[in-house]
Amino acid sequence: MPEPVPADAPPEDGEPQTTELTGLFVERPPDHVDAVTGKDVTVIAKVDSSTLARKPTMKWLKGKWLDLGSKAGKHVQFKESYDRDTKIYTYEMKIIKVVPGDAGGYRCEVTAKDKCDSSTFEVSVEGDTFSIQYVRRYACSWLQCTVCIMFICFHTHRDAGEDEGELDFSALLKKKPEKEEPEVDVWELLKNAHPSEYEKIAFKYGITDLRGMLKRLKKMKVEPKYSEAFLKRLDSCYSVEKGKRIVLKCEVVDPDIQVTWMKNGQEIKPSAKYVMESNGNIRTLTINKTTLADDAAYECVVGEDKCDTEVYVKEPPVTITKLMDDYHVVVGERVEFEIEVSEEGAHVMWSVNILTFYSTKYRFKKDGRKHILIIQEATLDDIGMYHAWTNGGHTKGELEVEEKQLEVLQDIADLTVKATEQAVFKCEVSDEKVTGKWFKDGVEVKPSERIKMTHTGRFHRLVIDDVKPEDAGDYTFIPDGYALSLSAKLNFLEIKIDYVPKQEPPKIHLDTTGNMVSQNTIIVVAGNKLRLDVEITGEPAPTVVWSKGDTPITGTEGRVRVEAKKDLSSFIIEGAEREDEANYTICVTNPVGEDKAMLFVKIVDVPDPPEHVKCTSVGEDTATIIWDVPKFDGGAPIKGYLMERKKKGSSRWTKLNFDVYPSTTYEAKRMIEGVLYEMRVFAVNSIGLSQPSLTSKPFMPIAPTSEPTRLSVNDVTDSTCSLKWLAPEKIGAGGLDGYIIEYCKEGDTEWVQANQEPCERQGYVVRGLPVGEKINFRVVAVNIAGRSPPAIMTQPVTIREIVGESVRLNQRIRLPRELRTKYLKRVGEKINLTIPFQGKPRPVVTWSKDGKPIDPKVVNIRTSNIDTILFIRSAEREHSGKYDLVLQIENMEDRATIEIRVVEKPGPPLNLRVTDVWGFNAALEWEPPRDDGNCEITGYTIQKADMKTKEWFTVYEHNRRPNCTVSDLIMGNEFMFRVYSENICGLSEDFFTLPHFSTGLVHKPIPYKEKDMCCVPKFTQPLVDRSVVAGYSTAISCSVKGYPKPKIIWMKNKMIIGEDPKYLMQNNQGVLTLNIRKPSTFDGGKYSCMAVNELGQDEVVCKLDVRGMNKGEQRSQRVMGRKA
Repeated sequence: MPEPVPADAPPEDGEPQTTELTGLFVERPPDHVDAVTGKDVTVIAKVDSSTLARKPTMKWLKGKWLDLGSKAGKHVQFKESYDRDTKIYTYEMKIIKVVPGDAGGYRCEVTAKDKCDSSTFEVSVEGDTFSIQYVRRYACSWLQCTVCIMFICFHTHRDAGEDEGELDFSALLKKKPEKEEPEVDVWELLKNAHPSEYEKIAFKYGITDLRGMLKRLKKMKVEPKYSEAFLKRLDSCYSVEKGKRIVLKCEVVDPDIQVTWMKNGQEIKPSAKYVMESNGNIRTLTINKTTLADDAAYECVVGEDKCDTEVYVKEPPVTITKLMDDYHVVVGERVEFEIEVSEEGAHVMWSVNILTFYSTKYRFKKDGRKHILIIQEATLDDIGMYHAWTNGGHTKGELEVEEKQLEVLQDIADLTVKATEQAVFKCEVSDEKVTGKWFKDGVEVKPSERIKMTHTGRFHRLVIDDVKPEDAGDYTFIPDGYALSLSAKLNFLEIKIDYVPKQEPPKIHLDTTGNMVSQNTIIVVAGNKLRLDVEITGEPAPTVVWSKGDTPITGTEGRVRVEAKKDLSSFIIEGAEREDEANYTICVTNPVGEDKAMLFVKIVDVPDPPEHVKCTSVGEDTATIIWDVPKFDGGAPIKGYLMERKKKGSSRWTKLNFDVYPSTTYEAKRMIEGVLYEMRVFAVNSIGLSQPSLTSKPFMPIAPTSEPTRLSVNDVTDSTCSLKWLAPEKIGAGGLDGYIIEYCKEGDTEWVQANQEPCERQGYVVRGLPVGEKINFRVVAVNIAGRSPPAIMTQPVTIREIVGESVRLNQRIRLPRELRTKYLKRVGEKINLTIPFQGKPRPVVTWSKDGKPIDPKVVNIRTSNIDTILFIRSAEREHSGKYDLVLQIENMEDRATIEIRVVEKPGPPLNLRVTDVWGFNAALEWEPPRDDGNCEITGYTIQKADMKTKEWFTVYEHNRRPNCTVSDLIMGNEFMFRVYSENICGLSEDFFTLPHFSTGLVHKPIPYKEKDMCCVPKFTQPLVDRSVVAGYSTAISCSVKGYPKPKIIWMKNKMIIGEDPKYLMQNNQGVLTLNIRKPSTFDGGKYSCMAVNELGQDEVVCKLDVRGMNKGEQRSQRVMGRKA
């Protein structure tokens, strides 16, 4: 019996093996992971980031190259978490419902800048659900069955109380004669057995470590099974991007055999998406416009033999088309971060401050390509930078949360009322949503039939009808959620009237409390109601007249009216307006006398919006905004202003300040350079907030460039100075418009601008300078943001030309590198040579060709102060030669020679002949061409043609010698040969052809009887019924065999389909396809294909059902049309 396999599997309790902590990993995945088909499996890796400068990147790979990140979905899921205390990242890969295809080698790679670490592990998938612990337990019991039986018997008899006497087990311990059995190689037995038999064999031969057994079997070399049906099998796997086309190709032994293609065990039917082709021994399956559903296992089946492969479909990266906006809110407000991605259904990961969150506080919403993160009620803990990630993009937005501040716009006023009258307490706060409670002397006021509390918008009212003495006291309003209270006092006025039977002059008793800021001025907020109750006494009852200025008010109805009661006159203005501001007079008269009182009613309102908001200057991330004060301050002093900004094109405004800003100049900060912004301003007074101002013109935060670098003097004459410099190191989003050059005399402070328009080049000649003066120079870069800091010369420059021997000796020709060797050009091309030089005074330039002056009609020469140009519009062979350039100053000169060669294609070889013929070979020789094209012959191209087919085939290319041997000729056939010459311009246009000749040997074929291949047409693959959507092109296919080649006839409803451009009929090696372009419902019906030859005919029929598109399909088609 063979020895059991050593137990090298992990412990039974499932705990991961201890791994050595090396590199970046704190915890590595176990070396071997066992999974059961249909169950989930999770692999964990941990990385220490305490020594890393940035967040590490984790990749999960299968095999050597397959990135599992593109396979993330329902089957494979990834999770990442971070522990702030230990600075450890935890990465998890979870495989949902393991299938046998998940088995294999895996690798996880972590990278962080210049550091990298990886760990490999293997996943084994067990198809049987048999419990390994069960096998271990009962296998051990079987091996020790004798000891177990003895123990059980002994223990049972003791319990029964019959332990007297001796127990004789000698019969059990006697050895029985064993039958000699031949030795069996268990491993050979396991190799050839089906996996379902592994447990039975292990139990029979005493192998208890099933995991070790499976591991050893896996490592054993398995001899490849020879395939009799396939010459070349499918590759092990294929990878393709989503939406692209992929071709699966294999090669079979029998060129006439039919194959069946399977996908996940299901047969694939031919269609426009799946195209099956047969070309000789090669069988191909083409999958058009792959989707994630095409990610599967594929098989090519020939009889009982098959070859399989796996196709992986990669999703393209998802980009973010609409970026995230910043938010600035107060506590309790709703926040919605919205982005838009390039594809619907894309996976978006949200995080705050780089950490992924899973809190139930956050809600995520998807609407097509829009993804929204919702925070229902913002708190101070939500402040931070929020990120959105896709596999092809990233965006972020900042959330700022401020605490709520409640402003009291109208306080509660003290009231003095009489018995049975009505008392109304009213206050106004800045937030319409704020609720509150009313208290009297510290006790909450409860509503009743006489006491009513109302909340309308920003106004809170407490109304007490039929006032009684016990209603007097201190009343307080406390808003919910704020440490704020508003208090007022209710005074009960008790009046006792004694009857005096005598006349009294009229008297006006005017209450100067409440809204009166002085004894005769009343302030009313625009839109509010003014009710002025004036008590009048006098006997007999006096007559009351109210007047606005000199105009009496007589109306008792309408917005402005007068109401009269006994001993009381009420003046009422409903919804006060600015036009109501005036002096009002009340006059009371009776026979005894007269009394008058004058009041000034002042209407206050929110101010008009500020005017002329504009940006005066910008910086790298700042902008200065100014505006004019409102035309009308609302009758109350302006307290300050509130500012808002937004990105151009966005509809969301962001508040810049919560406390009022007193000045009319504001510097906005924390903006993004190169982004267009718009601003608006609100004015605030004691009444409230004005309407927003008109939006400012768009402006862009842009900073000037840094100063130019390496400013130096290039040349100096008696009146000019040539300067040169390099571009600024930092340019920014504003770009670079040019440079301004300025100069001043040494000792002066006034700089003179040398150029009126910005200079775009990095060099400039300053002219008109005084001779002998010392001049300071500086250069500034300018762009839309203004001038950069200047680059200043360290020392002044003396304006004086230095003329001497040393300068004249400085003459030199700067010959370009490509002109120092032979300069080749093809016939007809343009020659344009620019050769720079230097020297003072200006040298004399002379050109010559082969020692003779150049004809200006043939070659054009142009010379400037710094270079000379040789130009030939169309090169010819006669332009070849040596061109000499001479640079001369007085008696000194400098020379340069340029060799120009104009080349073209060579002529054909000469005197092609056959020098020898033997067997299947022929020896050819020829002579070089007379015209080599003015350059070296680089080789020859030899071609042959059989006189039967007269098709030319290339035998040799780039043959260097003027001879060759042609092989693989057919004995008894006649051949022709032709030779091309070749140089750097290509093959010669003409060639030399050798007339046909015979090899001289005659092949006598063995007589044989030709087999009769004629057969009646027969369809090997019938047409299949199809149901398609209107507007989408489709195809129906079948295959036929027959000899002579049958004639194919396509019919619809028994009518022959003619040359209709809607239909495309194809025949490829007997595979017949009818393509129908964008069918409509009228194209449905019965389609038939008939094959006819002289021996007979055959026909197949199918039904095509064309259904209309639903709304979703119509929308999809419109989208695809727009993309096209």
